[in-house]
Amino acid sequence: MAELIRITAEQVYDHLLNIDKIKTVEGQIRFFLGDVNIIVRQKDVVGNIIQEWLEGWLRKNNIAFAPNTNTQMPPDIFLNPDNHTEGLLEVKAFNYAASPGFDIADFRAYASEILENPYMLHTKYLIFGYSMSDEGIVTIKDLWLKNVWEICRSMDGWALNVQYKNKVIQKIRPAKWFGTRSKFPMFSSLEDYLSAIEETLFSYPDTHELSKGWRKKIIAAYKSFYGRVLTIPRWDDLADTYQPPVKTKK
Repeated sequence: MAELIRITAEQVYDHLLNIDKIKTVEGQIRFFLGDVNIIVRQKDVVGNIIQEWLEGWLRKNNIAFAPNTNTQMPPDIFLNPDNHTEGLLEVKAFNYAASPGFDIADFRAYASEILENPYMLHTKYLIFGYSMSDEGIVTIKDLWLKNVWEICRSMDGWALNVQYKNKVIQKIRPAKWFGTRSKFPMFSSLEDYLSAIEETLFSYPDTHELSKGWRKKIIAAYKSFYGRVLTIPRWDDLADTYQPPVKTKK
């Protein structure tokens, strides 16, 4: 058996885009049960299928990886199966005709998890923007490789864009980082993203207690792992940039 190849997230992205020409090929989802087989035409199943497809692609190309058994937290895939603190790859997909509708992670759990595992902050997000025709033909309209802060922004009411229902914060949600720019810009750095997490923890009653000392803990955890001290701005110094005031007509 040939030795498995070790590659980075950037190399996965480059291979798919420039060697496999992923944006020029077509696919279909078929389901077989007994002597009946169908072409699946429901768009909402494509995202999960693409994640499984990527694992098949890695195997076909003899690339070393290990799936993450914790499906609630990033990443989906470890590109270094011997060291789960590097080569972290999260696979996401969304209907290109709509805004990105996937989740980043559960807000409270994620805020606690990165204190224990700060390397999670450097998970790379491989994102497929797909289209499905009425005949069930799947095509990839675009492909991105992003850091988490490059696909997240602020929102009205909260420093971090979150799913907020019935007065409960549930998931961290991405934003539309491509095309026409929205009112809220993407975070320009890891430190600004962490500032937004801290402010949201502080402002949300259910996590206010968790916010106490959170900044010091994440700085200490990151320094312990990477040997670098993060300088996390206060949200008050960032709010005008990421939550620009509404311009009123004179």
